[in-house]
Amino acid sequence: MKRILVTGGAGFIGSHLCSRLVEEGNDVICIDNFFTGSKSNIEGLLDRHNFELIRHDVTKELLVEVDQIYNLACPASPVHYQYNPVKTMKTSVMGAINMLGLAKRVKARILQASTSEVYGNPNEHPQPEKYWGNVNPIGIRSCYDEGKRAAETLFFDYHRQNGVDIKVIRIFNTYGPNMNANDGRVVSNFIVQALKNEDITIYGDGKQTRSFCYVEDLVEGMIRMMNSREGFTGPVNLGNPEEFTMLELAEKVLALTGSRSKIIHKLLPKDDPVRRKPMIDMAKKELDWQPRVNLEEGLQRTITYFEKAVNVALQ
Repeated sequence: MKRILVTGGAGFIGSHLCSRLVEEGNDVICIDNFFTGSKSNIEGLLDRHNFELIRHDVTKELLVEVDQIYNLACPASPVHYQYNPVKTMKTSVMGAINMLGLAKRVKARILQASTSEVYGNPNEHPQPEKYWGNVNPIGIRSCYDEGKRAAETLFFDYHRQNGVDIKVIRIFNTYGPNMNANDGRVVSNFIVQALKNEDITIYGDGKQTRSFCYVEDLVEGMIRMMNSREGFTGPVNLGNPEEFTMLELAEKVLALTGSRSKIIHKLLPKDDPVRRKPMIDMAKKELDWQPRVNLEEGLQRTITYFEKAVNVALQ
């Protein structure tokens, strides 16, 4: 049993991680400022003796005694991270500094939830960890992309300079229950639009690709990375290497929901990546990890979740 801190623990991925860690018998401290997180995501944990919730913003210092830290705090969808880009950058950079400082003081192992967005609009496909990326440093997405890149820099500098025990993962598109219906991510957008029989909005020609990883698979990879061998820092790609176009995803959602929605096209947002697919050879080798839930199965589980969420919203 370990004492584990999860920042952003009431968010989409964080809530699944907290649930898994609590079930394994760890003492879990969840911190969240509830900008994108929700108490409903963790309400099933609130009466558990080994779970504690603290309303806190990672841009402020936190004093706790823990063995491990999962640093997930940061809005991750364009709608939310572009709402207050300066705060997004502060969350990535100041959040990393504060959590690394805590890890240094209490000698905890710390994992940074970085992102495939560090690769930007990649010129190399699929993306291996050694690829440095193609990011616009002054674009509308850069508060998130460059914030996460800066956080990775801080993690490796704290490791080299102060001996902090770090792990870094790069998360590719993830989906599943507890997603925010209004966060602007493509899977939740398509499902909610389909369930309401509204037009399904595709930006651009729909031929741009993403690789979708079910949240259960991602959490397994995160825990394996946290508990991986001493001295292995990463970064490691965690994602599903099956690549789909936006049109293919929309058609799957339409088929699974039986929706009457029609597909419409709008202009592609600036700096939106054209292709995205992880190379996961390192995760296979070092963590013995690869995704197990295929897109159809994962979408069905996610649709079941949103059917309840949308019905509640419509009542």
